Amino acid sequence: MSTLRNKVQLIGNLGNDPEIIDLEGGKKLAKFSIATNESYKNNKGERVTDTQWHNVVAWGKTADIIAQYVVKGKEVAVEGKLTTRSWEDKEGQKRYTTEVVCDELLLLGK
Repeated sequence: MSTLRNKVQLIGNLGNDPEIIDLEGGKKLAKFSIATNESYKNNKGERVTDTQWHNVVAWGKTADIIAQYVVKGKEVAVEGKLTTRSWEDKEGQKRYTTEVVCDELLLLGK
């Protein structure tokens, strides 16, 4: 059961082309967001679609694959873990973000 701790699996579509960053030492970082959709009927019987956006980051070989094959609109499955980080913006306000650190990526669709 310990392998289930902090594990995320999502299937969604990219909202924009991934941002690819080449770091020192030849390391690569890919940043992108995916949308997941959930449909349900509300209390009036109307079909409602709820879209959630998820920030995803990937490193190394996974980032290389993303740079080569992944573009806006592409459907992907990602698996990884949730991380939260914080920083101070230019106005001195503390900001937080939660991201999925992608360990595995599966290209879906055509």
